[in-house]
Amino acid sequence: MRIPIAKPALGEEELEAVKRVLESGILAHGPEVEEFEREFAEYVGVEHAVAVANGTAALDLVLKAYGIGPGDEVVTTPFTFIATANAVLFQGAKPVFADIDPRTFNIDPDSVLEAITPRTRAIIAVDLFGQPADMRALREIAEDRRLVLIEDAAQAHGAEFESRKAGSLGDAAIFSFYATKNMTTGEGGMVVTNDRRVAERVKLLRDHGQAEKYLHVELGYNLRMTSLQAAIGRAQLRKLDRLNEARRANARFLTEGLSKVRGITPPYEDPRCKHVYHQYVVRVEDEFPMGRDELRAFLESRGVGTAVHYPIPIHRQPLYRKLGYPQDICPNAIEASRRVLSLPVHPLLSKSDLEYILECVREAAQRGGR
Repeated sequence: MRIPIAKPALGEEELEAVKRVLESGILAHGPEVEEFEREFAEYVGVEHAVAVANGTAALDLVLKAYGIGPGDEVVTTPFTFIATANAVLFQGAKPVFADIDPRTFNIDPDSVLEAITPRTRAIIAVDLFGQPADMRALREIAEDRRLVLIEDAAQAHGAEFESRKAGSLGDAAIFSFYATKNMTTGEGGMVVTNDRRVAERVKLLRDHGQAEKYLHVELGYNLRMTSLQAAIGRAQLRKLDRLNEARRANARFLTEGLSKVRGITPPYEDPRCKHVYHQYVVRVEDEFPMGRDELRAFLESRGVGTAVHYPIPIHRQPLYRKLGYPQDICPNAIEASRRVLSLPVHPLLSKSDLEYILECVREAAQRGGR
């Protein structure tokens, strides 16, 4: 028996969508992409959506659209995938790291306040693991200091904060459609915003700086989404809410079972949020008889796929060490990196899969001997 940590939910709808594009002969950027953009903007509740090649490109382009550059600082979290901070480096700007809330793993607004300097131009808040950050507090900080608030919703398709969709909570937001995300196009990304100027600039930059065919007004890139990707995305978007509800039901089942296991702390869901559980991330505490890595090895030996998101905070990555970042900052992020373990929660899990995952964790709790 093998239960994977993630599995894309693809079916006949996606096959029919790809067939439709193949039969149309328009494989690159075309009407299919424009329809995907329109439908995604409507779903999120914003005026503009711009499809791009991947989530990293979306981050890069939205920062460029806001004119972030050398000498600027952008406050963000060290406990996320490295692309969030690297996109700031792409601009020649400096990522400044604020610590996380140890319950939600999201950026702590109080720590953000401490990280702001006269050079700060923007905040990037990550909706980690499928739960939005405290966007109310972050919005107040951004407005008070006249900062751009960018929401990295790469893991939060369909999540909500105070009944508003993730992606609609900042000045602009980005999504990733990587293969393991709650909805996928294989690879792909999206910038969403209510600011027409930002949307138009991202459109320009993603397509070689073309204002019109063969009229290049600035240095741009080839970061367009293909029609094949967009067709898959449109099919995925139509089933996103159903897939998210399956994730939430799986998470509830796991949480109910794990709440009885001493030393395992299930994910915390902020009551203001609708968590969509891109990952189901537990903390392995000192009371558990195995360490995190030992538990992971045990579960893998029983056929339960696991992952560690993320084992090294960004400021401790070799790249950032070379850049001179202090290693003792953000203690909550450092502690989380030592304790977190992701268990399967994807919508293709069966009831017996979930029961088996719990059975294996309980067995580990009985067998551990540290």
